[in-house]
Amino acid sequence: MRKFLFVLTILFSGLMAQAQVEVKPTVPVTGTEAPAGPPTKAVMMFTDGNYDTDCDYGTVDYNGEPLRVVKFKNTGTEPLVIRNARGSCGCTVPNWPKEPILPGEEGQIEIRYATNRVGKIDKRVTVTTNEEKEHIIRVIGNVLEAPKKETEEAVPTSAPNIIKGGN
Repeated sequence: MRKFLFVLTILFSGLMAQAQVEVKPTVPVTGTEAPAGPPTKAVMMFTDGNYDTDCDYGTVDYNGEPLRVVKFKNTGTEPLVIRNARGSCGCTVPNWPKEPILPGEEGQIEIRYATNRVGKIDKRVTVTTNEEKEHIIRVIGNVLEAPKKETEEAVPTSAPNIIKGGN
């Protein structure tokens, strides 16, 4: 029995030691970034001078004006093509120019938010162009609650009650 326990202990120790060995990859890993596509000289810059920007609705009334405009300029040397612009949900709908924006020219993206949703706004619009990186427009703001309507048909406090017997 002692020999069996001794052999079992040595076998178990060997397995534990083997589990600690670090296996090195045979193929060298060269960075985690995706390979860059062909270089483009189109550069989309928003009017605030940033690569990404905010679209601030501020405080908006319930069902208030849902449209905001974000302006940009092509500061590159080749035409800028916006391939797609998509909102982070169905309540944020962008509309972008479908024609190329020539170098030095300006364009705008219209963003329509469903202002029938009460509360804080914090959404994203992702803009894909012929540049290597996507642009992010952060849509922020706050939608106020709808004004409460006074109704003449309010429930009376002394209404007859079936359980209590009518009066």
